[in-house]
Amino acid sequence: MTEPKERRLLTPEEYLQAQNSPEFAELKRRFRRFAFPMTFAFFAWYLLYVLLSTYAPDFMSTEVFGNVNLGILLGLAQFVTTFAITHLYVAHANRNTDPIADEMRERLERHDYRSGTDTTDTQGATRV
Repeated sequence: MTEPKERRLLTPEEYLQAQNSPEFAELKRRFRRFAFPMTFAFFAWYLLYVLLSTYAPDFMSTEVFGNVNLGILLGLAQFVTTFAITHLYVAHANRNTDPIADEMRERLERHDYRSGTDTTDTQGATRV
């Protein structure tokens, strides 16, 4: 990474070139392929919990052991699910999106996206 004092500011055209590059399209595709299904799955799981709490109180009050009922366990599972999704996202990002983002940042710092520069180079992190 270039030291802050040595950096030249990027132009809006360079940002647009980077945004229109195939690497950026691939980065967005990989992110969305993980984020959208995971968001939908977690929202469905949360909605199920709310609906069960509202419309099936007898089911949710089923004692599992001692004074611990199913509602408490499912509520705690919401927290566990949140941490699991966070772990999965970090692993996904490290493996699938961070290499492309790092390569793009380095290319931006080298000003490879200047007008007239070929942005169709797919060497490096875009290959998996």
